[in-house]
Amino acid sequence: MNALPQAPPDDERVASLLRHYLRKMRGTSRGSPPRVSVSEVLWSWLGAFLGIGTIAVIGRLFVTSADNLLMIGSMGASAVLIYGAPRSPLAQPRNLVGGHVLSALVGVSCFQLLQPFPGLAEAAAVATAIAIMHLTRTLHPPGGATALIAVIGSNELHDLGYLYAVAPAGVGALILLVVGLVVNNLSADRRYPEFWL
Repeated sequence: MNALPQAPPDDERVASLLRHYLRKMRGTSRGSPPRVSVSEVLWSWLGAFLGIGTIAVIGRLFVTSADNLLMIGSMGASAVLIYGAPRSPLAQPRNLVGGHVLSALVGVSCFQLLQPFPGLAEAAAVATAIAIMHLTRTLHPPGGATALIAVIGSNELHDLGYLYAVAPAGVGALILLVVGLVVNNLSADRRYPEFWL
């Protein structure tokens, strides 16, 4: 009778799996990210300064609360994409506006439904926002922060309820978009957007 092949001992299987995952974590390319030109750095700086500055000024002029509810941290992350990587699919108008608005709606819903369980609400908000953005082709990484802010924000922010999706999420994204359309198209080397829808 032929003997059945023996499975490798557990420690060999674990070592093999570990080697496999370590190979995957090395990445596919060697070296560091490519350098960008000084011109690119300056245009990125100008766009971010004007985009975030415009949100700040409008927020101070039209929002009379202690919190500047037009400015949320995820807008800073959006500025990195729109002005620092304007050709990225994640920086395009559909992703920028859709990602923030949908994530805000998800975050508010998770806060309202899961408020007694803060950790669960936070995890559900971010995970669900990612899923919704994938399903709607609006993936915008700062949207995860927009959803999380809806859960962990101040009482004043929570009092906005679903209006949070309009302002600050929607209005802030639209301001960044308008500034991006102007600044990113001033340079002959830059173009924005790559696509609208």
